[in-house]
Amino acid sequence: MKDYLIQCAALVDAQLESILPSPAGSAEQLFAAMRYSVFNGGKRIRPALCFAAAEAIADSDRNTAKVAAALEMVHAYSLIHDDLPAMDDDDLRRGKPTCHIQFDEATAILAGDALQCLAFEQLTQLSDLPAEVSLKLVAMLANYGGCNGMVTGQAIDLAATGNLLELEQLKQMHALKTGALIEASILMGALATHQADPEQLAALKEFAQAIGLAFQIQDDILDVESSTEQLGKQQGSDRSNGKSTYTSILGVEAARSQAADLYQHSMACLEPFGERAGSLRSIASFIVNRAY
Repeated sequence: MKDYLIQCAALVDAQLESILPSPAGSAEQLFAAMRYSVFNGGKRIRPALCFAAAEAIADSDRNTAKVAAALEMVHAYSLIHDDLPAMDDDDLRRGKPTCHIQFDEATAILAGDALQCLAFEQLTQLSDLPAEVSLKLVAMLANYGGCNGMVTGQAIDLAATGNLLELEQLKQMHALKTGALIEASILMGALATHQADPEQLAALKEFAQAIGLAFQIQDDILDVESSTEQLGKQQGSDRSNGKSTYTSILGVEAARSQAADLYQHSMACLEPFGERAGSLRSIASFIVNRAY
């Protein structure tokens, strides 16, 4: 699995390197902040899911790398903004100072804005795809990344700080904040092949929803059990910020059991794909068993 993640990271990083502006000229600090936030050691799980979903349908190609790069830029922008003092006020991300600490708040906001715009520009440059497919990909990223997905999840999270959520409320919040972009990564990878049928997309959607929630549950467990050094961010930050988590509501062992159940359900969703879904199965296993 490690080799596959490294391979996917190399492919998406090469694409990102080709499109991110070099830090020079009057906007040197902005461009440096964009690159700092993108090339700061992330696991590239979302690009890997994009590649693996494409492979479950057909073969990944240059378009897959472009779609994966767009997803990673949206993810990077969301982390920049999430870390800001107005939101989670975090100083550490992936073991390094967060963007607004390394640069300044204004530059961090602009770097996030620019990465989001560049992501959508990337989706307009796909080759050998019908225009309607490219439009579907643009619409999907806007939908899952915006007010029907990630951004609304973040808004719910901020509004709920200091309040104990019910389990179903927590599930809804994380399905939007964390799960939406994971779901987009899988569905967009499949769509970019232009070969996925409705039944395959429905199965991948169900898989994505299960593994996206399992991803967040494992994050909550790690926030309790891991160290700051292992996580690359402040351990226990959710608790100290007064946030509801699966571990605060269910306890660690019940949360772990729920993640295991979601993993088993995700495996059942992949049965129609046979061996072609091998990489998706491996990534799902990594998600629920990772230590960082």
